[in-house]
Amino acid sequence: MNIAGALLFGRNELLKAGVESPALESRLLLSYLTGLSHSALIIHDDELLDEALLQRFKELLKKRATGYPVEYILEQKEFWGLKLKVTPDTLIPRADTETLVEQALNTDFSSVLDLGTGSGAVILAIKKERPKAQCFACDLNEGALEVAKFNAANLGLLVEFSKSSWFEAYKGRSFDLIVSNPPYIEDGDEHLKHSSLPFEPLCALTSGKDGLDDIRIIIKGAREHLNKHGILMLEHGYNQAFEVRKLLSENGFVNVGTVRDLGGNERVSFGTCF
Repeated sequence: MNIAGALLFGRNELLKAGVESPALESRLLLSYLTGLSHSALIIHDDELLDEALLQRFKELLKKRATGYPVEYILEQKEFWGLKLKVTPDTLIPRADTETLVEQALNTDFSSVLDLGTGSGAVILAIKKERPKAQCFACDLNEGALEVAKFNAANLGLLVEFSKSSWFEAYKGRSFDLIVSNPPYIEDGDEHLKHSSLPFEPLCALTSGKDGLDDIRIIIKGAREHLNKHGILMLEHGYNQAFEVRKLLSENGFVNVGTVRDLGGNERVSFGTCF
Protein backbone atom coordinates (compact mmCIF):
# COMPACT_ATOMS: atom_id res chain seq x y z
CA MET A 1 0.00 0.00 0.00
CA ASN A 2 1.34 3.46 -0.84
CA ILE A 3 1.07 6.57 1.31
CA ALA A 4 -2.04 7.86 -0.46
CA GLY A 5 -3.78 4.53 0.04
CA ALA A 6 -2.77 4.35 3.67
CA LEU A 7 -4.08 7.86 4.36
CA LEU A 8 -7.41 7.00 2.76
CA PHE A 9 -7.60 3.71 4.66
CA GLY A 10 -6.86 5.50 7.92
CA ARG A 11 -9.40 8.19 7.22
CA ASN A 12 -12.12 5.61 6.55
CA GLU A 13 -11.30 3.57 9.67
CA LEU A 14 -11.43 6.63 11.91
CA LEU A 15 -14.58 7.90 10.22
CA LYS A 16 -16.31 4.59 11.01
CA ALA A 17 -15.20 4.98 14.63
CA GLY A 18 -16.79 8.43 14.84
CA VAL A 19 -13.54 10.39 15.17
CA GLU A 20 -14.29 14.07 14.57
CA SER A 21 -11.41 14.84 12.17
CA PRO A 22 -10.56 11.47 10.57
CA ALA A 23 -8.51 12.74 7.62
CA LEU A 24 -6.42 15.04 9.80
CA GLU A 25 -5.76 12.38 12.41
CA SER A 26 -4.88 9.81 9.76
CA ARG A 27 -2.21 12.22 8.51
CA LEU A 28 -1.00 12.92 12.05
CA LEU A 29 -0.56 9.24 12.81
CA LEU A 30 1.21 8.43 9.55
CA SER A 31 3.42 11.49 9.89
CA TYR A 32 4.33 10.33 13.40
CA LEU A 33 5.31 6.88 12.15
CA THR A 34 7.18 7.93 9.02
CA GLY A 35 8.77 11.14 10.28
CA LEU A 36 7.44 12.90 7.19
CA SER A 37 5.74 16.27 7.42
CA HIS A 38 2.19 16.72 6.10
CA SER A 39 3.50 18.33 2.92
CA ALA A 40 6.05 15.54 2.45
CA LEU A 41 3.28 12.95 2.71
CA ILE A 42 1.51 14.68 -0.17
CA ILE A 43 4.66 14.99 -2.28
CA HIS A 44 5.58 11.34 -1.77
CA ASP A 45 2.05 9.94 -1.76
CA ASP A 46 2.90 7.24 -4.34
CA GLU A 47 5.70 5.75 -2.25
CA LEU A 48 5.07 2.27 -0.89
CA LEU A 49 5.07 1.61 2.83
CA ASP A 50 6.82 -1.46 4.18
CA GLU A 51 4.63 -4.08 5.81
CA ALA A 52 5.94 -3.53 9.35
CA LEU A 53 5.18 0.20 9.26
CA LEU A 54 1.77 -0.40 7.72
CA GLN A 55 0.96 -2.91 10.46
CA ARG A 56 1.99 -0.41 13.12
CA PHE A 57 -0.22 2.21 11.45
CA LYS A 58 -3.19 -0.15 11.59
CA GLU A 59 -2.52 -0.83 15.27
CA LEU A 60 -2.51 2.88 16.05
CA LEU A 61 -5.74 3.34 14.12
CA LYS A 62 -7.37 0.60 16.19
CA LYS A 63 -6.13 2.21 19.39
CA ARG A 64 -7.46 5.62 18.34
CA ALA A 65 -10.78 4.06 17.32
CA THR A 66 -11.32 2.99 20.96
CA GLY A 67 -11.27 6.68 21.94
CA TYR A 68 -7.67 6.67 23.16
CA PRO A 69 -6.49 10.29 22.76
CA VAL A 70 -4.40 11.04 19.69
CA GLU A 71 -2.36 13.39 21.89
CA TYR A 72 -1.20 10.45 24.01
CA ILE A 73 -0.32 8.43 20.91
CA LEU A 74 1.73 11.31 19.50
CA GLU A 75 2.93 12.25 23.01
CA GLN A 76 2.43 15.88 22.08
CA LYS A 77 -0.01 18.75 22.48
CA GLU A 78 0.36 22.42 21.60
CA PHE A 79 -0.59 24.97 24.25
CA TRP A 80 0.04 28.73 24.13
CA GLY A 81 2.24 28.14 21.09
CA LEU A 82 4.41 25.66 23.01
CA LYS A 83 4.83 22.06 21.88
CA LEU A 84 4.46 20.02 25.04
CA LYS A 85 5.04 16.36 25.76
CA VAL A 86 1.97 14.71 27.30
CA THR A 87 1.51 11.19 28.66
CA PRO A 88 -1.24 9.32 30.54
CA ASP A 89 0.33 10.75 33.74
CA THR A 90 -0.81 14.22 32.69
CA LEU A 91 -4.01 15.87 31.61
CA ILE A 92 -4.16 16.97 27.99
CA PRO A 93 -4.00 20.80 28.06
CA ARG A 94 -7.21 22.47 26.87
CA ALA A 95 -7.72 25.77 25.12
CA ASP A 96 -9.96 26.91 28.02
CA THR A 97 -6.95 26.83 30.32
CA GLU A 98 -5.30 29.56 28.25
CA THR A 99 -7.82 31.83 30.00
CA LEU A 100 -5.93 31.17 33.23
CA VAL A 101 -2.65 32.13 31.55
CA GLU A 102 -4.15 35.28 30.04
CA GLN A 103 -5.54 36.41 33.38
CA ALA A 104 -2.23 35.70 35.14
CA LEU A 105 -0.40 37.83 32.59
CA ASN A 106 -2.82 40.69 33.28
CA THR A 107 -1.40 40.98 36.82
CA ASP A 108 1.89 42.29 38.18
CA PHE A 109 4.11 39.70 39.86
CA SER A 110 7.73 38.74 40.25
CA SER A 111 7.11 35.26 41.70
CA VAL A 112 4.44 32.71 40.83
CA LEU A 113 3.53 29.21 42.04
CA ASP A 114 1.56 26.75 39.91
CA LEU A 115 -0.21 24.11 42.01
CA GLY A 116 -0.84 20.74 40.33
CA THR A 117 1.21 21.58 37.26
CA GLY A 118 0.69 18.34 35.28
CA SER A 119 2.54 18.73 31.99
CA GLY A 120 3.72 22.19 33.08
CA ALA A 121 1.51 23.90 30.51
CA VAL A 122 0.41 26.86 32.62
CA ILE A 123 3.70 27.71 34.34
CA LEU A 124 5.71 27.28 31.14
CA ALA A 125 3.37 29.57 29.22
CA ILE A 126 3.73 32.16 31.98
CA LYS A 127 7.52 31.80 32.04
CA LYS A 128 7.65 32.19 28.27
CA GLU A 129 5.88 35.55 28.52
CA ARG A 130 7.51 36.71 31.77
CA PRO A 131 11.10 35.41 31.52
CA LYS A 132 12.31 37.49 34.50
CA ALA A 133 9.69 36.09 36.88
CA GLN A 134 10.65 33.46 39.45
CA CYS A 135 8.51 30.48 38.56
CA PHE A 136 7.71 27.51 40.78
CA ALA A 137 5.44 24.52 40.23
CA CYS A 138 4.47 21.31 41.98
CA ASP A 139 2.59 18.08 41.49
CA LEU A 140 2.06 15.02 43.66
CA ASN A 141 2.39 12.65 40.69
CA GLU A 142 6.04 11.83 40.00
CA GLY A 143 5.25 10.82 36.42
CA ALA A 144 3.65 14.19 35.75
CA LEU A 145 6.63 15.98 37.32
CA GLU A 146 9.04 14.14 35.04
CA VAL A 147 7.00 15.25 32.02
CA ALA A 148 6.89 18.85 33.25
CA LYS A 149 10.66 18.87 33.86
CA PHE A 150 11.25 17.44 30.38
CA ASN A 151 9.06 20.13 28.82
CA ALA A 152 10.84 22.90 30.71
CA ALA A 153 14.28 21.62 29.68
CA ASN A 154 13.19 21.05 26.10
CA LEU A 155 11.86 24.61 25.85
CA GLY A 156 14.77 26.15 27.71
CA LEU A 157 12.51 27.65 30.39
CA LEU A 158 13.70 27.80 33.99
CA VAL A 159 11.11 26.62 36.52
CA GLU A 160 11.72 25.12 39.97
CA PHE A 161 9.62 21.95 40.34
CA SER A 162 8.76 20.15 43.58
CA LYS A 163 6.82 17.05 44.53
CA SER A 164 4.05 18.34 46.74
CA SER A 165 0.45 17.88 47.76
CA TRP A 166 -0.64 21.46 47.24
CA PHE A 167 1.33 23.67 49.72
CA GLU A 168 3.07 20.84 51.58
CA ALA A 169 6.55 21.58 50.14
CA TYR A 170 6.26 25.36 50.56
CA LYS A 171 6.14 25.85 54.33
CA GLY A 172 7.34 29.35 55.19
CA ARG A 173 7.42 30.47 51.54
CA SER A 174 5.21 33.03 49.86
CA PHE A 175 4.57 34.29 46.33
CA ASP A 176 3.05 37.24 44.49
CA LEU A 177 0.74 35.00 42.48
CA ILE A 178 -0.60 31.47 42.92
CA VAL A 179 -2.35 29.80 40.00
CA SER A 180 -3.96 26.40 39.70
CA ASN A 181 -6.03 24.28 37.37
CA PRO A 182 -6.99 21.73 40.03
CA PRO A 183 -9.36 18.77 39.80
CA TYR A 184 -12.88 20.18 39.77
CA ILE A 185 -15.21 17.58 38.20
CA GLU A 186 -17.82 15.99 40.45
CA ASP A 187 -17.23 12.35 41.38
CA GLY A 188 -19.28 10.16 39.04
CA ASP A 189 -20.01 12.96 36.56
CA GLU A 190 -21.36 11.59 33.27
CA HIS A 191 -18.77 13.56 31.29
CA LEU A 192 -16.06 11.26 32.66
CA LYS A 193 -17.33 8.56 30.30
CA HIS A 194 -16.94 10.66 27.17
CA SER A 195 -14.27 12.07 24.87
CA SER A 196 -10.71 11.51 26.11
CA LEU A 197 -11.59 11.73 29.82
CA PRO A 198 -11.79 7.95 30.47
CA PHE A 199 -8.11 7.72 29.51
CA GLU A 200 -6.86 10.72 31.50
CA PRO A 201 -5.71 10.50 35.16
CA LEU A 202 -8.83 10.45 37.34
CA CYS A 203 -6.98 12.01 40.30
CA ALA A 204 -6.39 15.12 38.17
CA LEU A 205 -10.05 15.37 37.19
CA THR A 206 -12.38 14.68 40.11
CA SER A 207 -12.63 16.30 43.53
CA GLY A 208 -15.49 15.13 45.69
CA LYS A 209 -19.25 15.20 45.50
CA ASP A 210 -19.46 18.80 44.25
CA GLY A 211 -16.04 18.91 42.57
CA LEU A 212 -14.76 21.58 44.97
CA ASP A 213 -12.84 19.60 47.60
CA ASP A 214 -9.38 20.52 46.28
CA ILE A 215 -10.39 24.10 45.56
CA ARG A 216 -11.46 24.43 49.21
CA ILE A 217 -8.06 23.14 50.37
CA ILE A 218 -6.21 25.54 48.08
CA ILE A 219 -8.27 28.59 49.06
CA LYS A 220 -7.97 27.80 52.77
CA GLY A 221 -4.19 27.40 52.59
CA ALA A 222 -3.30 30.08 50.08
CA ARG A 223 -3.28 33.22 52.24
CA GLU A 224 -0.24 32.17 54.30
CA HIS A 225 1.65 31.59 51.04
CA LEU A 226 0.78 34.90 49.38
CA ASN A 227 2.67 38.14 49.77
CA LYS A 228 0.70 41.29 50.65
CA HIS A 229 -1.54 42.16 47.68
CA GLY A 230 -0.81 38.68 46.30
CA ILE A 231 -3.42 37.06 44.09
CA LEU A 232 -4.87 33.55 43.99
CA MET A 233 -6.26 32.48 40.62
CA LEU A 234 -8.20 29.25 40.00
CA GLU A 235 -9.65 27.52 36.97
CA HIS A 236 -12.97 25.79 37.66
CA GLY A 237 -16.04 24.32 36.01
CA TYR A 238 -18.49 26.42 34.01
CA ASN A 239 -21.11 26.21 36.79
CA GLN A 240 -18.85 26.66 39.83
CA ALA A 241 -17.93 30.36 39.69
CA PHE A 242 -20.49 31.51 42.27
CA GLU A 243 -19.36 28.94 44.83
CA VAL A 244 -15.67 29.64 44.21
CA ARG A 245 -16.18 33.39 44.61
CA LYS A 246 -18.08 32.71 47.83
CA LEU A 247 -15.24 30.54 49.15
CA LEU A 248 -12.70 33.22 48.31
CA SER A 249 -14.69 35.91 50.11
CA GLU A 250 -15.33 33.69 53.14
CA ASN A 251 -11.58 33.09 53.46
CA GLY A 252 -10.69 36.79 53.51
CA PHE A 253 -9.91 37.50 49.87
CA VAL A 254 -10.95 40.84 48.41
CA ASN A 255 -11.40 42.17 44.88
CA VAL A 256 -12.93 38.79 44.06
CA GLY A 257 -14.00 38.25 40.46
CA THR A 258 -14.37 35.87 37.55
CA VAL A 259 -13.42 35.95 33.87
CA ARG A 260 -15.01 33.99 31.05
CA ASP A 261 -13.35 31.68 28.53
CA LEU A 262 -13.70 31.96 24.74
CA GLY A 263 -16.92 29.95 24.92
CA GLY A 264 -18.46 32.53 27.24
CA ASN A 265 -18.34 30.29 30.32
CA GLU A 266 -17.20 31.58 33.70
CA ARG A 267 -13.85 29.79 33.88
CA VAL A 268 -11.29 31.51 36.15
CA SER A 269 -11.96 33.14 39.54
CA PHE A 270 -9.50 35.15 41.61
CA GLY A 271 -9.05 37.15 44.77
CA THR A 272 -6.45 39.38 46.39
CA CYS A 273 -4.81 38.85 49.79
CA PHE A 274 -4.49 41.89 52.08
